[in-house]
Amino acid sequence: MQNLLEDLTKLLDSTGEFTDENGNLLKNKIIENALKLDPSLLKLLLKNKSIKKHFFTEIDGIFVFDKIKFQNFVSNKQFLPDSYTAFKNKIGLVDESGDYISAKKDVALVWPYKDCVLEGGQEKEDQKRDEIFWNETLAPDEIDRLLDPKVLTNWKMFDEKGEHILNGSENIDFNISNLIIKGNNLLVMYSLLDRFKGKVKIIYIDPPYNTGDDGFCYNDSFNHSTWLTFIKNRLLVAKELLSSDGIIFIQINDIEEAYLKVLCDEIFSRECFHTSICVQMSHLSGVKMAHKSKKLPKIKEYILFYTKNKKINLVPQYIPASWDDALERYSSVLVKNGYSENECSKWQVISLAEAIKEAGIKKDDEKAVLDFKLKNANIIFRTARNRGADYSQLNPNEFTKIDNPDGTYYFVYKGEDVSFAAEKVIELNGKLTPVVALGDIWTDIGINNLSNEGGVDLRFGKKPEKLIERLIRIVSTSESDIILDFFAGSGTTGAVAHKLKRQYILVEQLDKHIIKSINRVKNVIQGEQSGSSKENNWKGGGYFIYCELMQWNEIYMEKIKNAKNTNELKKLWKEISQKAFYNYFIDIKKINENISDFEQLSIEDQRKFLIETLDKNHLYINHSEIKDTDFQVKDIRHVRQPIKYSDFQN
Repeated sequence: MQNLLEDLTKLLDSTGEFTDENGNLLKNKIIENALKLDPSLLKLLLKNKSIKKHFFTEIDGIFVFDKIKFQNFVSNKQFLPDSYTAFKNKIGLVDESGDYISAKKDVALVWPYKDCVLEGGQEKEDQKRDEIFWNETLAPDEIDRLLDPKVLTNWKMFDEKGEHILNGSENIDFNISNLIIKGNNLLVMYSLLDRFKGKVKIIYIDPPYNTGDDGFCYNDSFNHSTWLTFIKNRLLVAKELLSSDGIIFIQINDIEEAYLKVLCDEIFSRECFHTSICVQMSHLSGVKMAHKSKKLPKIKEYILFYTKNKKINLVPQYIPASWDDALERYSSVLVKNGYSENECSKWQVISLAEAIKEAGIKKDDEKAVLDFKLKNANIIFRTARNRGADYSQLNPNEFTKIDNPDGTYYFVYKGEDVSFAAEKVIELNGKLTPVVALGDIWTDIGINNLSNEGGVDLRFGKKPEKLIERLIRIVSTSESDIILDFFAGSGTTGAVAHKLKRQYILVEQLDKHIIKSINRVKNVIQGEQSGSSKENNWKGGGYFIYCELMQWNEIYMEKIKNAKNTNELKKLWKEISQKAFYNYFIDIKKINENISDFEQLSIEDQRKFLIETLDKNHLYINHSEIKDTDFQVKDIRHVRQPIKYSDFQN
């Protein structure tokens, strides 16, 4: 056994592929490569006779790798023992085989929230970020109260007069108020279920893309399966919040788009998938062009479009176009000579060029020509063949009016259906404009100079207000409909919904982004004019309510992540052992007896251990414990019953 350990250690150390910059072997990378049958690892293992004999079986001249046996061997505490493993073994937090609880085969992976600890820690790339989130595998039997409704606290209202602290005596209706909520989005959504289940009309989310360099500073380097589990847990509760005619839009890039589509098919059903909208989100310029000889520059993202049920009513959308692009084939003009639609057989036709000439307009006067076309769009037409109709009995040289059973009608000329240019000319921003119908490829969204749109800065990942407005308008909505975004980021969804006078709920966990969301919507209330303001004649007004999940163990999570040295962490351990909810398997006495071993751990392992001691079911205070005096919940009325406040309605 010992010789095999030494041989494997030397072999893996020989290539440099499985070591860090300090020459330490990367146990988790070794296991990951083994499980995915990485060719370079297998070739390496086959070079050593004893390793080959131990982990490979020869069948008809073919060597079959036993990856489970190899994983168990590498996971054993005798292979690459480190101070963290030794410390946990000493205080009794590993079993007799040296396995962590989360590595045992009978533990199922779940992902109820993102701010927990994932075995193996984080890549160095993540450690450089402003905010670090630890990720932990929890077995189902470790989750008992995690998803119970939580206490919401620190209530404030923001309107044109500024910020108002709420104490519970106000008359505000929580159910019809715009809300910005700080906290873990999964737990917030479960806390909203009692009030908003089946009431949300539109959900738009722009989640982490699993790229490793997401501008939102989420711990975005999850492995693929964990990322999908992370998304799945949130989509399951999101579906419950959707109304029977509700719609969800999920924006994503091509790293996870195909996998997310399969996941959404499972949750919402394939029958409720409507399309994948392709949106141009950047230009062919900048850094992305540096490697154009090796890969196609990426300028697109996708928006997956699902509904709660199969039936859906959409509002057709149109985008501005030139007359030639929209109406090039409309080259005939109707001359009615005073005859009514019922006398259409007496109508006459001339060419568009003749009509322009008769109007005394020079053909090279582009502005005058266009004005004439727009003004007379109701009599400029083209014909198109209708393969499902038989017009052989009609006089081809006359207009014929055809009445439909529903009371509508259309005209036929020369054996073809008549289409008028007016059908493709609408008023936009007070001007008649030629338009074309919007499809599922959007290249017209304004993507320049977005960093300060709404008066808040976000260099990467910010979505244009025009994009969110289009998604809202493409669905038949009214001002009473609720729009939810539980990855609120810089608050674009709330800003647009506020300008369109739709009710909205924003959820965000990161401090820097909840501040951006609040400031963004405050600017909207004050009447800021960027984004979609001018098109919607936005003048300001309205209000929103802010609240947050009331923390308990989450307080210690934050303190641990912000601690700068061992002394701070030791003080935190004392506080945790006295005040926090810690895991049932923690033996405080043993830990205190071996505190010197704790001191020998790296600062990252110390943080990791302390976070692991906390019970994740008690990150926030459960609503059922609202009267517990230990928690000192002061604004009970806010979380126990609706509050009405008619003076602040939009």
